Amino acid sequence: MSTLLELKSSVLRQVQRSQSLRARKEPPPQASSPLTHCPEGATFGTAEGNGEFFKRMENILQKQENMQQAAQTECEAEGSSPLPPESADRAYIPEKVTRRELDLLYEEAVYTVVNRVGVPSPEYVTNEGELFSYLQKVFDMGPEEHDIILQRVQESKRASFSLRVSVMKGKNLMAKDANGYSDPYCMLGILLGQSPREPEEKKERKFSFRKKKDKLEKRPSVKEVLAAKCIQVTEVKSETLNPVWNEHFVFEIDDVSSDLLHLDIWDHDDDVSVAEACKKLNEVSGFRGMGRYFKQIAKSVRANGTAAEESADDFLGCLNIPISEIPVAGYDKWFKLEPRSSASKVQGECHLILRLFTTQRETTLSKRDSHLAIHEKILSQILEYEHSHIQTEPYNWDGRVCQAAWTVLSHHAVQTDLSPLQQAIIRWRCYSSHHRSQRMCYSFLLGLVKTIEEEWDADAIRGELEERLAESFRLHTEYCLSLLRSVRKVFPCSIPTAVTRCELMLKGLGHIHSIQVFKSLCPLRNEIHLEIASVMKKGTVDWYGATVSHFKPDEGTLEEQLRRLVLVVDTVCADVHRAQNVYNKLFSSSVKVDFFSISYRQLEKLVADDVSVTMEKVCGTLEQEGSRLTHTMGETLFELYISLKTLKHFREFLPLKDAKMLALTGFHNWFKTSIHKWLQIVHQKSCDRIRQAVEVDQLGPVHSLAKHSSSAVEVTSCFSQVREFWVQLAWPDSAGAFIFVTRLTDDFCSAAVCYCELIKRKIERTQPGHDPKTLTVQLCIALNNTEHVRTFLGNLPRDLDWRGLEQAMEESCGAEGKEQVNKALNAQLYNVDMDLQREAKRMITHLTDKMLIDLRKYIQHISLSPDSINNDDAVSPLMKYLDDTLVILSQSLVKENLARVLHNLWQLLLRMIFDTVTENRGVQMEFYGRFHYTMEALVEFFHAEGEGLALEDLRSADYKALEEELRLNKCSSNELIEQYFLEKIAQQRILKHSRFGRISVKCYYEAPEQRLTVEILHAADLIALDANGLSDPFVIVELCPHHLFPMTKSQRTQVKPKTLHPVFDELFYFHVSPEQYRNRFACVTFTVMDYDWLSTNDFAGDAVAPLSDFCWPGRPSASAGGKNLPPVILHLSRQKPSEKPIVKMLEARTADREAQEFVRKLKEIEKSMEEE
Repeated sequence: MSTLLELKSSVLRQVQRSQSLRARKEPPPQASSPLTHCPEGATFGTAEGNGEFFKRMENILQKQENMQQAAQTECEAEGSSPLPPESADRAYIPEKVTRRELDLLYEEAVYTVVNRVGVPSPEYVTNEGELFSYLQKVFDMGPEEHDIILQRVQESKRASFSLRVSVMKGKNLMAKDANGYSDPYCMLGILLGQSPREPEEKKERKFSFRKKKDKLEKRPSVKEVLAAKCIQVTEVKSETLNPVWNEHFVFEIDDVSSDLLHLDIWDHDDDVSVAEACKKLNEVSGFRGMGRYFKQIAKSVRANGTAAEESADDFLGCLNIPISEIPVAGYDKWFKLEPRSSASKVQGECHLILRLFTTQRETTLSKRDSHLAIHEKILSQILEYEHSHIQTEPYNWDGRVCQAAWTVLSHHAVQTDLSPLQQAIIRWRCYSSHHRSQRMCYSFLLGLVKTIEEEWDADAIRGELEERLAESFRLHTEYCLSLLRSVRKVFPCSIPTAVTRCELMLKGLGHIHSIQVFKSLCPLRNEIHLEIASVMKKGTVDWYGATVSHFKPDEGTLEEQLRRLVLVVDTVCADVHRAQNVYNKLFSSSVKVDFFSISYRQLEKLVADDVSVTMEKVCGTLEQEGSRLTHTMGETLFELYISLKTLKHFREFLPLKDAKMLALTGFHNWFKTSIHKWLQIVHQKSCDRIRQAVEVDQLGPVHSLAKHSSSAVEVTSCFSQVREFWVQLAWPDSAGAFIFVTRLTDDFCSAAVCYCELIKRKIERTQPGHDPKTLTVQLCIALNNTEHVRTFLGNLPRDLDWRGLEQAMEESCGAEGKEQVNKALNAQLYNVDMDLQREAKRMITHLTDKMLIDLRKYIQHISLSPDSINNDDAVSPLMKYLDDTLVILSQSLVKENLARVLHNLWQLLLRMIFDTVTENRGVQMEFYGRFHYTMEALVEFFHAEGEGLALEDLRSADYKALEEELRLNKCSSNELIEQYFLEKIAQQRILKHSRFGRISVKCYYEAPEQRLTVEILHAADLIALDANGLSDPFVIVELCPHHLFPMTKSQRTQVKPKTLHPVFDELFYFHVSPEQYRNRFACVTFTVMDYDWLSTNDFAGDAVAPLSDFCWPGRPSASAGGKNLPPVILHLSRQKPSEKPIVKMLEARTADREAQEFVRKLKEIEKSMEEE
């Protein structure tokens, strides 16, 4: 595993190379390095300056957010901007009709108007002149040309008409058979010349045709024998009252105005075919009257069959429909059956579909072209005229035409016998073709397709019409695909209407390709989502090429190229945002095409190719010796990086399988070298900004709620911006991130220390001219500034995400990587924290030192106050001074710094009082009591009922030492001596070994005699005090303190010459009363001396044993068996008595004889130690 140092070097070395710009020439090299020179005419230059630098960097970060908001606003806008033209290839636009062709079409239209038949509905125009006037406008026909064509039409042969009758169903017919059903069939034909004149005649016609035989005989068009084709018969439907025939017949019409359709329904009662009977009857005899003829057919059926007269067919009802009453569009309705006479009883209805049409037309076009083609041309011409007169939102025209146009088109469709399916196909072809030259409503076009789908009958459409429908589908699809290729231009997101049109177009395309009609007509066509995806890819490449051509990122200096690249990438980001938020929803919901993925993958690859080439040039220049990165170049590189990061961020919206390997995956590697140099620029600018902030700082609070000055705000603001720069970089490589974070942390720390130094120097420079209060406030603000910066640095682990960095390094480099990250970063933070605290302590010391003179004055006042003054009066000047000072400090310092200053001030007061007390030892007791009172007042003041320093902080080691000093000084000399022996006893108890040796003794107490027996057994490992390396030891035994045992004298053992391990085995007896041994300080002392017959004896060590250990009732040594107890080992000590505070206090009491005597003895021992 490589170390982090190796990782660092590898990060700096590795810069990924990529392929060059495709299909573009590199600009010629510039005369000077683009990294250090910017031409005078450059349009991308920015003003230099520390504040401006950070403002520009902040604007770069804000730019991406602003772009996203702008894109979102653009997508949600409800503006009324005009729609861009939906221009496409001219190949998709139909050709204009020639003048000759228009004349022929006009003749066809006039012929249609002249030969109108059928009853018009209210929406039809009945005025012939109005229709001609409208047609003249449509076909741009002058009056003279109109008159000529109209005359030609009127002189031509009138159109011949036929009637198509579809007998569909019957319902609720009368039951004529015994089983409760009937076996119905229909017999129908045309009655010629039936034009009723009188009501009675009309009434008779309702029931029978036999009364009209005379009129039939007079008409020359009716022969004596009627052809079989004039009478049509349906099939017999057995045992039903609701028959379904669905049979179709065509009858020639002699006179549309007077002919009549007659239909009878009969119940068939034998097996003889009615149709055959009808044929035979026509062959054998003639007749006079259609009604009688129908009746004879029924009789013929019986005559040719075996049925008897009783089984005659029963009449179920009839219909009489005048041809002149049929509407233009025909009938499609249920007709109520009528009786044949007043005696007939019928019920039920019959569903008929009736349509009139021409069988022969005397026009030039009708002889040359098919009716389908002619109708399509007329409709196309009308559409062009109608659409040109739409004033409001012509792009949203729903295809509605005026009444005159509808009248002409309807009559022509009826006359040329166009079926609903044929009409639907023609309308689709015309409207879709017209749409390619003039935009129409896509919902209307979709409705036309759905009409074709509803009317579709594959058997009815063959040949030319089928091919034309397939061709129209192909042309419409290709036209829509051509629009989709330019979707960003034709359907911009900024225009809601355009977005809606795009959605409707996609839905229409998807529907067309999903219906069975399209699949059967265009079986070889690819699925629509594949075609759209292919078009989207090409369109995206086209759009990117146009964007690059607009910004020209391969022109100018290298810096200019980078800035132009930023514009390209930002434009791509905006486009990708629109693709994700708008287009992808449209394409996905309508045609199941992932527009975003297609567009993003194309653009991401194109951008990566172009940027990598430019960055290769940048890295090559930066790696040259002596090259440096200019500020403007650094900003541009940072801006480019942020833009690329934004573009890369969109990969999160890709399907997981598509987001693994993208061209921008490792784009950060292109910026490694430049980011290092950019961080240098940022650090330099930060230091300059901090220096300038300190210079202009007035060392006053920035506002009433803050206690730091403007420079501290500027420093943390600068640091925050740099931190935000790093956060926005979001460096993905853990090793590189560790290097950069280490660098950033170091920059933060050095800048913070530099700031503290600068602010301290500023105060030092301004100190002579300010009064103490102003200086105190400035020092407080400087302290707050330091704490403000220190608090910011304490959040660096969170702000720079050290934990995430540790985890990343652990994943890539193992536990060693995590440990090195933790060690390096924490060491940096710890060091700077110590530096800042050290600077803060210096400032606090400087602040409290300013109070020294005043504090000494007030403490001296307490010291020199006569006994007649009470404690409150003596202490009040000091307390008032502290209270006034605390007001200033509390107003000027933050809580943390106030606690630090108070703690430092407390320690200063403790030292000053301690020094005063030690300098005045041996004075009256009231002196020490007054300072003890002062201590209690100060504790209460600094604690401030829990708002100030904590009691445990106030009662520090210094406080306890001073308190002990005061307590002891208030004691009498005997009390001090007793305290001295208590301390000796306490020290003896904790002494477990000693280099001065040890002594073994036995002590036991005989209560009845009140006698203490002390048996000195031996000593060991004594120190050598003679020149021969040995000693002449003996032991002095005495009871202490002497004022407790005034009648008891000390005793001593014999001298043991020349030994360090003497054996004494001597007994000593002392009288000890219970009142004496009950005192805690009562003890036996063992002083080991070295006998010297030429000079004073030398001190070898001493030990002490409290009497309470031997004499107290219940102790083993205080019983009869005490003699048999094991000896006690006491370790010897050799301390200088003069070092003890108690001894110094006693020594200071020169007027106390007992104190002086006690000190004299201790000094003799100390003197022997010094001589030794």
